[in-house]
Amino acid sequence: MALVHADMQLCEIILKEPSLIPVINRFGIKLGVGDKSIRSVCEEKKLDTDFFLTIINTFINEEYFPEKRLKSFCAPQIVDYLIKANSYYEQFQLPNIEHHFNSLINKSDNENNNLELMRKFFNELKKEFLARIEYDKTEWFPAIKQKAKELQVLSEDNHEVTLTYNHTESDSLEEKLNDLKSLFVIHLTGDYDLNLCHGVIFAIDTLEKDLTQHNRIRNKILKPLWEAIQTSC
Repeated sequence: MALVHADMQLCEIILKEPSLIPVINRFGIKLGVGDKSIRSVCEEKKLDTDFFLTIINTFINEEYFPEKRLKSFCAPQIVDYLIKANSYYEQFQLPNIEHHFNSLINKSDNENNNLELMRKFFNELKKEFLARIEYDKTEWFPAIKQKAKELQVLSEDNHEVTLTYNHTESDSLEEKLNDLKSLFVIHLTGDYDLNLCHGVIFAIDTLEKDLTQHNRIRNKILKPLWEAIQTSC
């Protein structure tokens, strides 16, 4: 999809990319946006239009990742967005997968032991995911906000900080979500409810894609900012 600009109607963007609905929700924007432009909606919600556009374009265009542009925003601004993303994973996406998974098992052939193994794999993945969210919530994100406030790193005065962190490792949660999809595709056996199975796979795929964009910002932007803040202490 072509890059989104401030004068475009937000409704048209949502209709073309419904996967954006949870992303705009993180900015406090609900459905029923009328025919207003993105700029108008952001002004009404007192949002930074440039930051909103950067997040939206990062999410819908895999090849688009403006590291320099994102680094121009202050660390707490990025943290606030990631906090809302984590909350969405914890309150909606993970429970949605779990709900569909449980329904699928309850309505499937009792001899389909692979489903129980898959659910066990998901439960371990969920435990790891929630542990990371809890760490972000109680330790890492508060520490970033506090240090950024103390040092005014990358605040609106455009203070320059050298970023040295280079994250190249793949994320284990992304890999495990992909592994879980593969288990369904390759190892599912016995009789099962096709619609519920599709529901589980699509929910896993949606979370994986969302998390991929989340981790690009987390690992390529926020982690370098954190290292810069620590170096500046």
